[in-house]
Amino acid sequence: MQTRQIGDTEVSAVGLGGMNLSIEGRPDEARAIATIHAAIDAGMTLIDTADSYHLAGHDEVGHNERLIAKALASHSGGSDVLVSSKGGHTRPDLNPGPYIWPVDGRPEHIKAACEGSLARLGVEAIDLYFLHQTDQDVPYEDSVGALRDLLDAGKIRMAGVSNANTAEIELAHSVLDGRLVAVQNQFSPAFRSSEAERALCHSMGIAFLPWGPMRGVSRSDAGTPTHDRFNRVAQAHGVSPQQVVLAWMLASSPVVIPIPGSTRPETARDSAAAVDLTLTDGERAELDTV
Repeated sequence: MQTRQIGDTEVSAVGLGGMNLSIEGRPDEARAIATIHAAIDAGMTLIDTADSYHLAGHDEVGHNERLIAKALASHSGGSDVLVSSKGGHTRPDLNPGPYIWPVDGRPEHIKAACEGSLARLGVEAIDLYFLHQTDQDVPYEDSVGALRDLLDAGKIRMAGVSNANTAEIELAHSVLDGRLVAVQNQFSPAFRSSEAERALCHSMGIAFLPWGPMRGVSRSDAGTPTHDRFNRVAQAHGVSPQQVVLAWMLASSPVVIPIPGSTRPETARDSAAAVDLTLTDGERAELDTV
């Protein structure tokens, strides 16, 4: 497994996104743990989670964090995995729909959420902690200021922001006294809106973690120009379109570390294998087409 850098820590070039193991449609616990174990066995040393990764309308906040902690404790390589978590989203009982995620960026909420994550993960300090979402009702510097306080208190080792624009990234870096190490934004073949943020992270030497990287190459996207381009390249190499997506992202910048979700061991292994796929300049140019 190739490695890349987050702050002062080397991690696998491809990580595992944990959300789909805990939200609606999730697998049973045995398969979820087997998926996490398969990712570790394949060389992944980065797993991403959040306190809000749980079923909507249920009193099970932190389900994904507890699941990951259990999986790591039952695997000999668990201690080598960097776990990133996030605070700032909620999924309350009175949620009007399963995919509504209210935002709470108040400093007191961020700090309380971190304490809950610490307990569920069973650690004294979280490796990497993100502000999950911008709260339009709270000054951004106040929300990020909570991360600064958590860093200073030793509750978290590294800090990041998620779903942030370029101005917010620069402001967060300033509020954190130059200690912003990662940005986690949506980015995929079909969702290119974070190109500017990725470029900024490249120039600043900050890790860029694309979430939801497979949008545009799933079965539901079959027949679209984006899907067809990635599928053609996949067929030429004898690999899955998902591997092509990850290889394309990895080739775009050394700061990019995709975190695809998996709900089965075989898809976790397939994602990890993307680090061995080298695309030609012509293939990359074709795939860069919007």
